[in-house]
Amino acid sequence: MNDKYVIGLDYGSDSVRAVLVNTADGNCLASHVYWYPRWKEGKYCDPVSNRFRQHPLDHLEGLEQTIKGVLSKSGIDKNQVKAICVDTTGSSPLPVDNKGQSLALTPEFAENPNAMMVLWKDHTAIKEADEINHIARTRGGEDFTKYEGGIYSSEWFWAKILHVVREDEAVKNAAFSWMEHCDFITAQLIGSEDPLALKRSRCAAGHKALWHESWGGLPPKEFLGKFDPYLADLKDRLYTETYTSDEAAGNLSKEWADKLGLSEETVISVGTFDAHAGAVGGEITENTLIKVMGTSTCDIMVTNKEKLGDKLIPGICGQVDGSVIPGTIGLEAGQSGFGDVLAWFKNLLLKPSLELIEASEILNQEQKEKLKTELDDQLIVKLSEEALAIPVEESKIVALDWINGRRTPDANQALKGAIRNLNMGSDAARVFKSLVEAISFGSKSIVERFRQEGVKIDAVIGLGGVAKKSTLVMQTLADVLNMPIKVATSDQAPALGAAMYASVAAGIHADTESAIQAMSNGFDKIYEPIPANVLVYEKLYKEYVAFGKLIEG
Repeated sequence: MNDKYVIGLDYGSDSVRAVLVNTADGNCLASHVYWYPRWKEGKYCDPVSNRFRQHPLDHLEGLEQTIKGVLSKSGIDKNQVKAICVDTTGSSPLPVDNKGQSLALTPEFAENPNAMMVLWKDHTAIKEADEINHIARTRGGEDFTKYEGGIYSSEWFWAKILHVVREDEAVKNAAFSWMEHCDFITAQLIGSEDPLALKRSRCAAGHKALWHESWGGLPPKEFLGKFDPYLADLKDRLYTETYTSDEAAGNLSKEWADKLGLSEETVISVGTFDAHAGAVGGEITENTLIKVMGTSTCDIMVTNKEKLGDKLIPGICGQVDGSVIPGTIGLEAGQSGFGDVLAWFKNLLLKPSLELIEASEILNQEQKEKLKTELDDQLIVKLSEEALAIPVEESKIVALDWINGRRTPDANQALKGAIRNLNMGSDAARVFKSLVEAISFGSKSIVERFRQEGVKIDAVIGLGGVAKKSTLVMQTLADVLNMPIKVATSDQAPALGAAMYASVAAGIHADTESAIQAMSNGFDKIYEPIPANVLVYEKLYKEYVAFGKLIEG
């Protein structure tokens, strides 16, 4: 009964996971995953037009199911749960009414994709991002994109809002304010009914919404009004101050306390992004690159203010005071497609096969379902095994990892993927291997940008599902980067990092660094670069860069 626990709630692209963690040693007592049912059905999305929307009910149902799940599995007393911290994807904003409630939870907008959460990977706002970049560079005066790499992305807050309000007058008129996903879930937990009073996430505001303390918060109305008067008006209904995730946003509301079976004394931390929480869960330190590898990647570093000084790093996803470790500058980069690139190829092969199986007249329905499940489970495993058996010196196919656009360096979501050097011997395993090499080359281009700008990288840590499961990806990445890569023991590092933030907000640990020291799970594997492979990949990387310039040009 003397043990104190916290919950990290990690919202990914496909599911939400809750972990119940002992604050004394970081031991995970229980975890529970909930897969979004509407998202799984493909509702409200149109991949052809790069539209990816999620219904908030997926997230609210997941919130209830996962927390109840870990409490049921653990059997601990509710008073032992001291705090909860939410991390989510981002930038994933959604429109809310004057009570902070999602428009999609009202009958009028229940089936309207524009009223739902605009997922990070939604690229419908490419035109709007281009406008923001053009005006920021040509208007004269302060460039409000300069702390976000100097290039604003269609994946981010203002571009997405601008696109939606131009497309949907009803949503525009009904939306009192907009919230990032991490802020919305936090607001739900504390029962906030005032969007203007909610403590908004520094991570979300600084990296995605052009917030910076040097110009008093969000960009001025004069700048925002150049795109649409709505944005200038909206500024008054957003926020000025932002908060780091080691701070409390409030306490659990009575409604949610009763629903979850927890105490109203439970502290709710300020929300954060999954990659930033993952970096904390992965034991980030200065000069360490943390690669949070999932459907996309986020590459996270921290540096001290004195060392960075006034330096601006071009082409990354922001440099923000306190966004990862309060008191340091958080640096973010990443790839729009990582696991998604491999999933695209899997689905390319799988879809016609599944359709043929379903249409078969020689199998009964039970056999069809079993065979489809087996194919879905085993295809990536089979491709990986075959690709590992192909000598690296045989790598001739060159692919670009821009199937979902390019996040960094130098965001350009209009770019497309490409493959060259195919011949009659280019079987599925060889193409798959080239895609693994492509996502590794994309990672190397990020490392090169940091180094060109004087940011020292002494160590690389990988975390997430890809890091834990794929020997092919991790060995290729080590060879391409020519650096050892440590893999974090926890396969739920973002949730663990969120739990660490929660422990500080509850006053159990003095600061985030102390929480990391007490609650870290360590590392369970190191991938060392193979010298012969390094030489091959140095040459192939040059081809990747040249091919990229050709396609982009």
